[in-house]
Amino acid sequence: MITIRPVSDLRNKFTDIENTVNAGEPVFLTKNGYGSMVVMSIETYSRMIRNVEQALDEADAYAEATTERMTHEEVFGKLRRRVKG
Repeated sequence: MITIRPVSDLRNKFTDIENTVNAGEPVFLTKNGYGSMVVMSIETYSRMIRNVEQALDEADAYAEATTERMTHEEVFGKLRRRVKG
C-alpha cells in the first residue's frame, strides 16, 4: 500500500513515518498538495542502489576490456528490442 503524507508529518508524526519505513515501505511526502520527496529506510535504499552500482561496475569493466563503442541510439534501440521481444 502506498503511504502519502504531508511533509509536516516528518515533524509532527515522525514515529508513524519511521514505523512505516522500518517495515520496508517508502513514504511519499507532499508539500502544498504536490509530491516533494520519498523517505525510505537505509536498507531499502541500499538494496535499490546496489543493483545500479553493480551494473555500472560491470559496464566499466566491459568498457575496459573491449574497444567496442555504441551511440546512445544503438544502446536504446537494443534495449527497446529486448523489452518488446
